[in-house]
Formats: sequence, C-alpha cells, structure tokens
Amino acid sequence: MKIAMILTSHDELGNTGHKTGFWLEEFAAPYYVFKDAGVELTLASPKGGQPPLDPKSDEPGAQTDATKRFKQDPAAQQALASTVPLDTIKAADFDAIFYPGGHGPLWDLAEDKHSIALIEQAYAAGKPVAVVCHAPGVLRHVKAASGEPLVKGKPVTGFTNTEEEAVQLTKIVPFLVEDMLKENGGTYSKGADWQPYVVTAGHLITGQNPASSEPAAEELLKQLGK
Repeated sequence: MKIAMILTSHDELGNTGHKTGFWLEEFAAPYYVFKDAGVELTLASPKGGQPPLDPKSDEPGAQTDATKRFKQDPAAQQALASTVPLDTIKAADFDAIFYPGGHGPLWDLAEDKHSIALIEQAYAAGKPVAVVCHAPGVLRHVKAASGEPLVKGKPVTGFTNTEEEAVQLTKIVPFLVEDMLKENGGTYSKGADWQPYVVTAGHLITGQNPASSEPAAEELLKQLGK
C-alpha cells in the first residue's frame, strides 16, 4: 500500500513579514495513522527537501500526542527533511494521495500545475484523495473529467471563514477556503469551529481543521480496505 503525502514549500505569510508553511499536527497525525497501518509513504513538496513548518503549529498549545511522537522520532524527521520534488511523482505509482494543510498551500499548491494534475489523475483513476484544513484550497483549479470544478455538486468541507477570522488572517490569505469551495459549486458544510469534522464524497475526503486530520486519514485507510 503506497500513499503520497504532499506538503507545501511556501513559507511567507503574505506581506506580513511572518512565516507560514504546513501545520505540524496535520502532518504528524496522518503520518502515524499510515505508518502504524504499514503503509509505504512518499513525502513530496514543490521544491523538495525540508518543507517549511508554520511556527504557530510548533507552539506549546498546538501540541498533540502525534506531534510529541514526531519530535522523538528521528526517522520521521529525516523523512520530512528529504521530501522529493512534486514534479517527480506520478498518480499511477500510488494508491491514494493525502494533503496536510497549514496556510502555505493556499499560495503554492493551489496554483501548482503538478499538484493539480496529480489530483486530477488520482481522482479519475478512482484513488482516494484526502485534503484537510487549508488543503482543500488545493482543489481550487482541479477539474473533473467533465471539465467542471472537481468539487461541483459534491459535499465538501474545509477551514471555515469563522476559524480564519479567529486567527485574524481573513485579509491576509489569497482566498478563503470556505468561499472558494462554495464558488466552485461544492456543497459546503461544517462542524463546530476547531472540532473534528470530515466529509466524504465518494473517494474525495475533506477535513475541516487540524483536529480533522487524523479522522480524515483513518477514512482514507478505510477506503483502501486497511
């Protein structure tokens, strides 16, 4: 069983002078769900190498059992430090694709032609595609075989406008995940802010926020029969 996890390479939070990247929990929790199930993981990012970590996800209040485990796991740290360039991987080589969030993907992966093609090919082949928190933003330009937006007419979720307001980045991000999903015709729904909420539309799995990353990974495994 092979799964590709796709991480952002973008580290600038707009023009604020602050750093962003991927959200640690949204990588670590799914990573261990997959590892503990015996999955062979490939980690990729647009630039390859070490993806940027959102510093806020490394603060004490953001730690979980999975992030603590990651910090005691040199093999996992080495795997993360040596992601392969995104343009070197093909959907045909994997059973499923998983995208952790963090604000970074809104700038790079949402516009990345290799990411868009990877999702389109994996989805068309009937392979599960899971995206959590801000990572549903990577679906912005992804099309179904019909040429319509992939999310059109599908139940989906993603980071809510109220969650974005709570972290005071509504005016900083290039687009709001909730608004984009609705504009692309998705049937958007959400749970309570910061609580786990996962929506499955066939083999497209979307999670609302960091707490949704582990259940989204578990749903992906379930679809793979693990």
